[in-house]
Amino acid sequence: MKSVLYIIVGTFLGVILYKSEAASWFRIYEMFQFDSFHMYGIIGSALAVGIVLVQWIKRSQVRSFFGEPIRIEEKERSFARYIIGGTLFGLGWALGGACPGPIYILVGAGYWPILIVLFGAVLGAFVYGFLRDKLPH
Repeated sequence: MKSVLYIIVGTFLGVILYKSEAASWFRIYEMFQFDSFHMYGIIGSALAVGIVLVQWIKRSQVRSFFGEPIRIEEKERSFARYIIGGTLFGLGWALGGACPGPIYILVGAGYWPILIVLFGAVLGAFVYGFLRDKLPH
């Protein structure tokens, strides 16, 4: 049952991101060239909604759709992990033209060259898993 619900929600999110052009290479290019507010508006509104919802979840002991308690663990504060990780993520996003979520959306929309980017993302995740103990966290 959970898998079906996840597929439905993921499909809905994919359609929303595709129709809003958040998965568009052109919109991503515009964002990195500082030519358009479109992507900054999407990312900024998602950030604002996320902050409000996370704080609400932490303070009101909300349960999941399936009745399980939602626990958000505190993370260690570290400057290096966010600077290095954010820089690598941003470079990959700029070079590939898509961050991880829209990669799947673009595959589903039939943009087959994005499979090269998907392969690189999976390879990068594998390399991270292999080197995780040696990296600053």
